[in-house]
Amino acid sequence: MDLIFAEATPPGRGGVSVIRLSGDGAREAAERLVGPLELPRHAYFRDLAQDGDLIDQVLALWFAQGSSFTGEEVAELHLHGAPVIARRVARALIEMGARPAEAGEFTRRAFLNGRMDLAEIEGLGDLLAAETEAQRKLALRGVSGELARRAEEWRALLIEAGALVEVSVDFADEDVPDEVPDRVFEAVAELRVRIQKEIDGFQAAERIREGFEVAIIGPPNAGKSSLLNRLARREMAIVSEVAGTTRDVIELRFDLKGLAVTFLDTAGLREACDAVESAGVERARGRARDADLRIHLSRDAQAVTDLWMPGDLTVRSHADDGLPSAGLSVSSLTGAGIDNMLADIQREVSGRIAGAGIVSHDRQRAELVGAITALDGLERLPAELVAESLRGAASCLDRLVGQIGADDYLDAIFSSFCIGK
Repeated sequence: MDLIFAEATPPGRGGVSVIRLSGDGAREAAERLVGPLELPRHAYFRDLAQDGDLIDQVLALWFAQGSSFTGEEVAELHLHGAPVIARRVARALIEMGARPAEAGEFTRRAFLNGRMDLAEIEGLGDLLAAETEAQRKLALRGVSGELARRAEEWRALLIEAGALVEVSVDFADEDVPDEVPDRVFEAVAELRVRIQKEIDGFQAAERIREGFEVAIIGPPNAGKSSLLNRLARREMAIVSEVAGTTRDVIELRFDLKGLAVTFLDTAGLREACDAVESAGVERARGRARDADLRIHLSRDAQAVTDLWMPGDLTVRSHADDGLPSAGLSVSSLTGAGIDNMLADIQREVSGRIAGAGIVSHDRQRAELVGAITALDGLERLPAELVAESLRGAASCLDRLVGQIGADDYLDAIFSSFCIGK
């Protein structure tokens, strides 16, 4: 394929900038800048120059076709991290006939060359976006090919079952054992259980990948913005004695013992005084309803009845006022009770990710549901239709890993990748 290049490190000033090349002539292009690179997978310290003009001193290495990330010939130039150096090298590569890569194009080539399947690519995207330990661990399960291996096991069972059905159809008038249909149905029943287990674990895995939303709700001046600022350890929200200060939802991303949590500071829930506050209150109610968990915060620890859901926390604010409190109370001024509140939230959200599977994307879940649906009611079908249903389920598993139908998803997946990946 044609020669592409991109920075594999974030653009801008830094210690090191890595430019990656992939495609026909990657090694030759690098050698035109740094001189001979004899052995693959060996790093060489070289002067990088164009037409006798020294540009930088670099580390250079190359990977042979079939032994690289993309499956193509690949070269890397490790430069000093000055933007002007990266720009100068990019200009030199363009003059040699290379072109800048598109977003995710290196990974797209890895897929097209059979180095990665579609589920692994989705896992790689999740890994690049991971902010917490739980997200990292889940993403690595995807990158490692675990889902593809399971899909291949399931597909092998379907193929074996389909072969038994085909035998019963093709040799119906000959001496074929009567137990063949029973063996097929037993194998399908076992397979349905295994696939259904992954479907059942989808919601928990999706929550790990996307994170939890925790809405802080309550009446005006309950201390919601002060609590958010305390959690952020900086002033994110305006705190005022005047009721109705918060008009929009303010979000705080938080790593809660390895779990991604977004706290939402919402407008005080009351009868609004004007159209702007009314819109803020309505938006607050909508976000609170959609959140995974709500902190009902007030001076008297009263829940917002119409928004209460199982697992919510009722918290008394202003714990520093010296008044007795039977339940959970916090002080945004002193920090008292904050750790207890976070521990309660952690216990609640941790319980919701128990049994998380490896399937964490809607696309993946849809293909597994399609496979299950194709296997419904086989006992009532004639043998010819049983065989067709088994092939339909196998096709769903092929789409799961991108063996067929991948073109419909590639652009959407790679649009979130950086240029150098």
